[in-house]
Amino acid sequence: MFFDCPLPSMSTDRVLLGHGSGGKLTSELIEKLIVPAFANHALAELDDFAVVDTGGTRLAFTTDAYVVSPIRFPGGDIGELAVNGTINDLACAGARPLALSLALILEEGLPLDTLRAVIESIRAAAARAGVAVMTGDTKVVERGHADQVFVTTSGVGLIPPGRCLGSRFVRPGDAILISGPIGDHGVAVMARRAGLELDGVASDTAALHTLSGALLETCRDVHALRDPTRGGLAAALVEIATRRDLGIEVDESAVPVREAVRGACELLGLDPLLVANEGKLVVFVPEDSADRALAALRAHPLGAEAARIGTVTAEHPRRVELVTPVRGRRTLDLPFAEPLPRIC
Repeated sequence: MFFDCPLPSMSTDRVLLGHGSGGKLTSELIEKLIVPAFANHALAELDDFAVVDTGGTRLAFTTDAYVVSPIRFPGGDIGELAVNGTINDLACAGARPLALSLALILEEGLPLDTLRAVIESIRAAAARAGVAVMTGDTKVVERGHADQVFVTTSGVGLIPPGRCLGSRFVRPGDAILISGPIGDHGVAVMARRAGLELDGVASDTAALHTLSGALLETCRDVHALRDPTRGGLAAALVEIATRRDLGIEVDESAVPVREAVRGACELLGLDPLLVANEGKLVVFVPEDSADRALAALRAHPLGAEAARIGTVTAEHPRRVELVTPVRGRRTLDLPFAEPLPRIC
């Protein structure tokens, strides 16, 4: 009942649900079809943002589409998720968010009360983050051609002088930190979709620009930030390892997972490392700054449960190895398609 995405073939000549999962099909679609078509330096970086230099002023620019089902879930809804997700991509550039755009695709027959609730959620989330929604668009499609409402948000942020973050700056010897427990968002959405009531499970959706700002003020030598959304922590690590020809080692027992989430993953047959998050940062920082960075994260309410989870290495390039609790090793890889479609 939970695995409604068919096992895809890498040689398919059709778009499959798995192409949007954050797994291998997603990477193949982006790297073999989309990036070559629009070849430019900013896109080739394959970070969550692009940097636009406007005569000495550096702007971060990003865009995201949200098709999560259901549109309401424990801890949030599609409107709040869209605002926070776009702000978080700007936060990964070390940028201060300036403005958002909003595009809505509405299904014919959508109750106006439902739409009002989504718009109010967007308004409230933007107000909490101190960012204005300044432009947008609205389209309506025939009944059955969408699932209630799809949301696309774009964002622009200002990058302070001298700040340069991105996966290309990750180096062997970097420590890897996570700002808190993983898997909360994906499990919360999946539980609601499956009609399960799970105590202690709610989405972690949050705007992370104040957390990244506090971290970067304390540790100005951070190399990269990632928000592990589609494909979870595994996707964030595997993408950097494979695209930057680096090895990564992760202490599996050090990765924080709430007991309720761990139990739900066991029930649903999921690996928490592959489950989406919407309020966490992965931090790559030089070893000699790791303790200071960890303290900075833990001093912020959104990073109180931060942990050090691994190290970047020159050994076993393009591979992420998990050191298990019994000190064995296994390779962390991505499935063709995440078993949780439309999770964000």
